Amino acid sequence: MKGYNLAGYALIVVYAAACLYFAPPALGPWAALLIGAVYFVACWFVGGVYLSCVIHMGIAHRALDYKEWFVQSLSLVNNTFGVYINPTTWVNRHRLHHRFADHPGDPNKLAADGPFRTLWLCLFPYRTDVNIANDAILQTWPMRLAGNPVYFVVAQTGSFLLLWWLVHSLTFALVLWVGTRVFAMWVNMVQNYWTHDRRWGYRRYDDKDNAMNIADWLPVTATFSACLQNNHHHSPGFLRLSHDDSEYDLGFMTVKAIKALGLVKASHYGAQLPRDIPLKSLEF
Repeated sequence: MKGYNLAGYALIVVYAAACLYFAPPALGPWAALLIGAVYFVACWFVGGVYLSCVIHMGIAHRALDYKEWFVQSLSLVNNTFGVYINPTTWVNRHRLHHRFADHPGDPNKLAADGPFRTLWLCLFPYRTDVNIANDAILQTWPMRLAGNPVYFVVAQTGSFLLLWWLVHSLTFALVLWVGTRVFAMWVNMVQNYWTHDRRWGYRRYDDKDNAMNIADWLPVTATFSACLQNNHHHSPGFLRLSHDDSEYDLGFMTVKAIKALGLVKASHYGAQLPRDIPLKSLEF
């Protein structure tokens, strides 16, 4: 089994085992496992839609036009109750990542960075004094609130205290709260380390960066397709990350479901089908 898959599945198994082992007596192991699974899936799904579908493809690349209230509400919900991601600094770092991919100036990872350095950068990315995240929506009060460091501390502390109150066990609350965030770090490693090292995945396009496509089920599902990095770096403004119908693309499937709810449409830029990809139609 490939290292990234082994790490991901191992984290899920350890999380489930910890839910069973540290289950509060009042709940019992199976009820605790169910609660742990619901919390884990909820944090993954809301966080994935927020980051990969909305902040990433909607704001950072402007490939999708979402309803403004939907973006703002989702940002507040995720950053209050789920895994915190500052929308403004993330957009800024991601645009710089595409500008300098794997080279000096990339705040996420340099070509020579190994796994431990990249893991450290998940929490403390390379410093940058450049600000290219000046989008109007990022200046609205909900997005500025979500990006405020005081809000980060208050919201994340509050989310843990609420979880503790709901399960009536400090230890079990720590298992749930910490476990989901450790898994989120693995997701970050998939996107910033494994898909930016030519030893893993495959390349459809021979571009100058080190971006790779990893198409295994767990990484694609966990990242909402953000691990199809070679495709994405080749056509960063294209609204879907799969470039062939054979590629499993949960992110695009999710965006189509959101479109069916009337919450998003393709931008003019995002809807342009690149001429050098295998797809014959946008299918959106």
